[in-house]
This record gives sequence, C-alpha cells and structure tokens, in this order.
Amino acid sequence: MRRYGPCLLLVLVGAAVLRISLFSALYLRYVQAALRPYLVVSGAVLVLLGAVMAVVRRTADDQEHGADHEHGADHEHGGAGPRVAWLLTLPALALLLFPPPALGSYSAGREAAQRAAQGVGSFPALPAGDPVELTLGEFSSRAIYDSGRSLKGRTVRMTGFVTHGDDGTWYLTRLLVTCCAADATTGKVEVRGAADGAPPVDTWVTVTGTWHPRGELGTDGAWPPVVDARAVRHVRQPADPYEKR
Repeated sequence: MRRYGPCLLLVLVGAAVLRISLFSALYLRYVQAALRPYLVVSGAVLVLLGAVMAVVRRTADDQEHGADHEHGADHEHGGAGPRVAWLLTLPALALLLFPPPALGSYSAGREAAQRAAQGVGSFPALPAGDPVELTLGEFSSRAIYDSGRSLKGRTVRMTGFVTHGDDGTWYLTRLLVTCCAADATTGKVEVRGAADGAPPVDTWVTVTGTWHPRGELGTDGAWPPVVDARAVRHVRQPADPYEKR
C-alpha cells in the first residue's frame, strides 16, 4: 500500500480542489472568482496524474511478480518513502471534508488601523433612487476623498460582518482582496444609532442609513467613515464574502 501513497495523496488534493471550485463556490473564501478555471484545471490534472501513477505502478508490480514467478525468485519491494509522508494526507482530507471558513473578525482585528491617504478628488454621480447599493469600499472612498460630497443627503445600503471596537462602538466590516485571502485588507464603517444596539461579532448584516460626515476630507480624521443607521437586517453570509480591492 505504501507504494501507492503518493498516488493517493495526489488524488486527495485534486479531489479537494475540485470540491471547492467545480462542485461548489467555496473557493470564493480563498481566491477571486476569476481564478476558478485555474483551480478546476489544477484539480483535474492532480486527480488524473494520481490515477496514471497508480496504473503505471500497478503495471510495474505485475511485471515484477511475473518475472519473479518465472525465475522462482522472491522479490522484496523497496519502500515508497518515509512513513511521515502520510501526514500530508491530513491537510488534504481536511480541505476535502471540512473546508476552512472565510476570514472574519479575527483577521480584521489583527490588521493595524488603516490610515487615510492625503488628497481628495471628484467622483461620478451616484445612481438615482434611494437607497443606493454600495460596497464598503465605495462608501469609504466617497466618504473620505470625495470633494463633491456625493453621499450627502443620500440613503445607502451596505452588507458586511460585525466587528466591535474597544469603546462600545461597532463596525460594518468587509475584507478587501486583490487576488486571494492572503492579501486581504480590512475595510470598515462605524455604525451609529442602531435601535437594537450592536449585533454579535461575525454576524452578517445589511445596514441602511445615511452618511455621517466626520473629520477633514483626505485626512486620518475622516477614517473610519460613519453611517447613521435607519435599519439593520440580519442576512446570510454571501457566497463571495470578500470585496475586490
């Protein structure tokens, strides 16, 4: 059986990759949607490679046994590598059976406080009609840098998970990624005026409210931006829990 260990490992890893990318949308917890085709191809190649290796080794074993039988020899097969290599199957099985959750409040809390860069500019007009759907990144950019104050007087709606501050404040938070979860940075909006207070940490909610100006545009005093909540609704975690940076 040890001779087939590397084959089994390749199949397990490939099956795990296919499980999260081809047969579900779990891959969105780790990478951007554009990388899905590469994951599917990689998983299929690993499964195929493992199967081919198993067939080749089986054929070689049959030939060796045939030669041993013909010459009356008793052939001992060499080892297929150190036994500790079998430990590599554990992370593959974990990914296959228990995919890790998306990053949440713990990861957001570990990042140093973001500082607003200097400089402001104008932004395109928001779509007509209220409430207007915005990502946390869009809301934050307009709140901190928009000299035209396009958020003034508008009702916005945003979705994210809940994090708590040390002073009783709470934030609507989202992790922003460029490629994958490894490069995630934190975007957050302070929520004020919620009738029921702060929801539990890591709860996903949709907040509807209005921009509450603070600080001077383009300075640290404008971050994090603030929204005065009119409604807070609990929602399910979206299939893609990250925003693209």
